[in-house]
Amino acid sequence: MKKIFKYASYIVIAIVLIVVVGISYITLALPNVGEPENIKVEATPQRIERGKYLANHVTACVDCHSTRDWTIFAGPVKEEALGAGGEKFDANVNFPGSVYVPNITPYHLKNWTDGELFRAITTGVKKDGSAIFPIMPWESYSKMSREDVYSIIAYLRTLKPQRADYPERELDFPLNILVHTMPAKATLGTVPDEHDTLQYGAYLVRIAACKDCHSQANKGKIIEGLEFAGGHEYTSPNGGKIRSANITPDKETGIGNWTKAQFLSSFTQYADSTHKHQRIIPGEFQTIMPWYKYGKMKVSDLEAIYAYMKTIKPVKNKVDKFSPAELRD
Repeated sequence: MKKIFKYASYIVIAIVLIVVVGISYITLALPNVGEPENIKVEATPQRIERGKYLANHVTACVDCHSTRDWTIFAGPVKEEALGAGGEKFDANVNFPGSVYVPNITPYHLKNWTDGELFRAITTGVKKDGSAIFPIMPWESYSKMSREDVYSIIAYLRTLKPQRADYPERELDFPLNILVHTMPAKATLGTVPDEHDTLQYGAYLVRIAACKDCHSQANKGKIIEGLEFAGGHEYTSPNGGKIRSANITPDKETGIGNWTKAQFLSSFTQYADSTHKHQRIIPGEFQTIMPWYKYGKMKVSDLEAIYAYMKTIKPVKNKVDKFSPAELRD
């Protein structure tokens, strides 16, 4: 019997050592995507203009890294604090920890090299080598062309510096360990010819991370077969639960019956100077879709996106877009 207890204790010690070694490796050796490149992005007017367009209206970097006015439908960005970050993800939105969206103006990025920014955008690794939690869809950005990433970097350098600092993130266990395994090396793409409408539309959809928001996921992984079918649930800034729409070409539950004109109008109405802001009171339906930013996408780009989205697999998935918050005594 003593020998059994002796061997059992050895097994327990061995398991503990394996776990400790495993955790130590994950937290100390990962992420491992390589050192930042030694690059210097030339800030040409063309790059700055292209980067401004992408960061505001396609990849929506500026939308996520700014605070939004949730008293208005679709939460337009507070332009006076563009790029200053500050949105908080915590238990109030069912997030396992506490994360503040960082400041991406030159106030915060002044000590970042262009190579460090390039690595952060395309691999999910910060200046200090730690992992960026994939609230930021760096996996989608990793498919951008090198030149488009350079353009975004050039534009970010031109933002008005905003003096804003936030607490370090805190992730719940075991996410605080697993986050180190998430970054991966970039697999950069190329920008297709704009006349190749389907390929160009696919590129725009990819770098805009449409799939990330419009697909249901399990433990951070998109559920196979439900790509673009909507149903991804979020806690509404105004109370209740909101779910992303089915944007597959299914005729009953998706956008299969949408004409090109209807598709374009759904975006461009928010770019119309005569558009009236719709005030939202707590408890009413709200959307986190950044319509005001996407609304200023070039019409030709929206047409390419529409053309591509009509070619993807239709998925029948009826989505209840809003559930009011439960009343509590």
